[in-house]
Amino acid sequence: MTEMKRRYSVGIDLGTSNTVLAYAQSGSQAIRVFEIEQLVSPGEVAARPLLPSVRYHPADGELSAADLQLPWSPTPAAGNSKPASAPFVLGRLARALGAQVPGRLVASAKSWLSHASVDRVAPILPWGAPDDVRKVSPVDASASYLAHVRAAWNQRFPDAPLEQQDVVLTVPASFDEGARALTVEAARLAGLTSLRLLEEPQAAFYDWLFRHRDELGDALAQTRLVMICDVGGGTTDLTLIEVALGENGEPKLTRIGVGNHLMLGGDNMDLALAHLVEARLPGASSNTQGQPPQRLSAASLSQLVERCRAVKEQLLGDDAPATASVTLLGAGSKLIGGARSAQVSRDEVEKIIVDGFFPRVGAHERPGRARGAIVEFGLPYATDAAVTRHIAAFLERFAAQSRSALGQASADEPPALPIPDTLLLNGGVFRADALARRLADTLGDWRGAPLNVLHNDNPDVAVARGAVAYTLARAGFAPKIGGGSPRSYFLVLDDSPASPQPGEASDAPAPRGICLLPRGTEEAHEILLAERTFSLQLGQPVRFHLVSSSADTVYQAGELVELSGADFVRLPPLATVVQPRDGQRAQQTAVRIATSLTEVGTLDVHCIELDEPSQRWLLAFQLRGEHTQVELGGDAATQRHPALDRAIELIDRSFGARAHNVDPKEIKRLRAQLEHLLGPRESWNSALLRELFGALWERARRRRRSVDHERLWLNLAGYCVRPGFGYPLDEWRVEQLWTLFDDGIQYVQDSQVWSEWWTLWRRAAGGLNEDAQLRVLDAMDYLQKAAQSRHKLPFDVAKTGFADMVRLSASLERIPAERKIELGEAVLTRLKKPAENHQSWWAVGRIGARQPFYGSAHNVVPPEVAAQWLGAILALDWKKVDPAAFAAVQIARMTGDRSRDLSDELRATVVRRLETANAPRAWITMVSEAVALDNADEGRVFGESLPVGLKLLGA
Repeated sequence: MTEMKRRYSVGIDLGTSNTVLAYAQSGSQAIRVFEIEQLVSPGEVAARPLLPSVRYHPADGELSAADLQLPWSPTPAAGNSKPASAPFVLGRLARALGAQVPGRLVASAKSWLSHASVDRVAPILPWGAPDDVRKVSPVDASASYLAHVRAAWNQRFPDAPLEQQDVVLTVPASFDEGARALTVEAARLAGLTSLRLLEEPQAAFYDWLFRHRDELGDALAQTRLVMICDVGGGTTDLTLIEVALGENGEPKLTRIGVGNHLMLGGDNMDLALAHLVEARLPGASSNTQGQPPQRLSAASLSQLVERCRAVKEQLLGDDAPATASVTLLGAGSKLIGGARSAQVSRDEVEKIIVDGFFPRVGAHERPGRARGAIVEFGLPYATDAAVTRHIAAFLERFAAQSRSALGQASADEPPALPIPDTLLLNGGVFRADALARRLADTLGDWRGAPLNVLHNDNPDVAVARGAVAYTLARAGFAPKIGGGSPRSYFLVLDDSPASPQPGEASDAPAPRGICLLPRGTEEAHEILLAERTFSLQLGQPVRFHLVSSSADTVYQAGELVELSGADFVRLPPLATVVQPRDGQRAQQTAVRIATSLTEVGTLDVHCIELDEPSQRWLLAFQLRGEHTQVELGGDAATQRHPALDRAIELIDRSFGARAHNVDPKEIKRLRAQLEHLLGPRESWNSALLRELFGALWERARRRRRSVDHERLWLNLAGYCVRPGFGYPLDEWRVEQLWTLFDDGIQYVQDSQVWSEWWTLWRRAAGGLNEDAQLRVLDAMDYLQKAAQSRHKLPFDVAKTGFADMVRLSASLERIPAERKIELGEAVLTRLKKPAENHQSWWAVGRIGARQPFYGSAHNVVPPEVAAQWLGAILALDWKKVDPAAFAAVQIARMTGDRSRDLSDELRATVVRRLETANAPRAWITMVSEAVALDNADEGRVFGESLPVGLKLLGA
């Protein structure tokens, strides 16, 4: 019965702008696009090939049940077994309604899936919507589109449910492991539990290959290198395919390059046009001399973006008019009467979109870091909007592979950038011939000859069709792209010298490595290093270092190689904790290593226990880089300090298993002794700090030997784990540290122990999840309420350190905005007392900050509340209250996201105060432009500097 139902190969393109499904019946090579039934107007259902990837959340009473009726029963809400209680609209009707009513449209959920600076499973969309609008997570929004497609399919093919077919779901080639995992989770929530992932640029090429399969040899006879440029609604995805002549005369296709994640696409273009129109709307110009113009709210801007999208397509399409009108409707009772319009010309759109996003630049130009980037709605759009410059940088990254594919020899002097001879364009933006022509012409200028542009008859559906063609290719009915690894990968041995980088000249012996996976290894082919045995540490942090080489040298799996020469590139290390199997107490075990390359570009490494081969530990490496908020600062962060062993001996004297009859004075001198041995504490790098934390953690049970022991252990452990995130395995370290929270402290009558206790958790706060941070906050609330009610406790509540609690509270960025508001108001109330420490103003700035430093952006305090707090800061004498200026900077800081930013007028006021106070120019810039913190200000954020070797990113 199952075989009867598995009758179709299905491809689903879960796009930023549209969701598309294509299919082919088993035994047939005819690929069809599935017409998806959806609401096109209230109460009217029609089948369309594209399902807009948007959902609209109507207000109460806005639409009736009859308006929302679909041909099938209500679909369960994502993650639930019961239908959603609150109605929402998907598809074409949702897009139409979203263009009329501001703040109720969920759009670009796919872009949010790849945004690591927010909680992607939290209900955050529509971004910036009012509190009365129901919100969903990017995962749930994506799941709802897939659930709708599944319901529409099952309505039409009840005897062949979609979840039982051969389903391929496409993802951007540049999606990181987290975004891929969330895409798979969205599919699972939609009931699609069994599927494969395929990179979208490859899918687009599979579509072209399948449609030209009968004359492929002639069609690609003059082609040696194809670049696929897929510019969709949210991303620009680049892939290089080498074309070589096979033994049978048919072309052999091999993917040799994949671009980095680039959030740049149609959404950015719509937003750029919306900014132009916003400035022209009646009432946008300044009415008061010297005052900046009034900007639209985030909700109104999202409505304007939807309207500009339609105008963009109209003015860049065939037979476009000379001008078009963009109308922004009012809200509520002023829906019609409050409408405002502005005119946009075809020439203006071409200048903004064609010249702005596809400028005719030279092949030597690279992306810049423009300060005036198009950044809105909390999404980290590319700072340089020029797709052509990003393409030049991409081609430079894969220059060696490209020259090999094109048969070009490298010259002694810097050779010219190798340009592909063939181009395949995909993505909705290339429906505009002006954009397709501009890109092809620019690449032709770089190459010195026109490119062969492969015709894509329908870029909106090519990816979904290509996903089906991929399934047919796997079955042998169509050409297949070799997804073999373009690089060889090596595991660096522990006995290698630590100091030299692979490829660096050094008098020391070259580091050695073992080849884990040779270049050209195909996907899903597991390689077992049967002749090599390794010792794997269990139950504690372990690190694995990899290097890669794209050289043509033929390596054998398991081969021992000297990692010298410029061909070897160090990759970010893999760090993990491998837990022993049940009942096993061993600290290490002998293993063999097996590796394979997945179909989406991830190297999977399995450690297989020698004595029990059924016991396998998966170590998944992400090979295309990982967007984290903290980066490691070079080799200095990984070298072992020569005095570390002696430092651990000193720690063991105080906290070891054996009592060493240590004098209390020696306990107090331990920190000074460590600094004498290791250098000033501020110079300890991240690797040294984490090694010291490991030594302290192993001896944590002995921290209560005396009040001095406890005070010192808390101080050193907190300092060594700060900021609680960013260094490999910090999550694991903080999880271990968190087990001490319920134990509390032993010496509850010592105020300094309390101070160190709260300081420890402030330093580790970035590694605590929301539940843990709420528990910390609740514990502090209990103590403060106990002090106010004079409730008797077995210790003096006055010694528990309220100032330290305030600083810790301000560092809890993962708590909900509602709790942050309560916290901020409480701190402001305390600050009204004359004796209150002025340093608490630092806490107000941190609680009300516009840009979190490790938490999710959706948990920031609303701008209207932050503006009130800023008013209190502006009323201070900044010369007498030292933290006031920096607190004002944090609250008034510009993010580029108008749902978080304060008004232009208020930020202008802060800029004037900063200038009067002779504040650092960097502070003034942070209020007037969207920029990152500099090194000096990172310490102000955390209350002390970051460890050497860590650099805060994205802040």
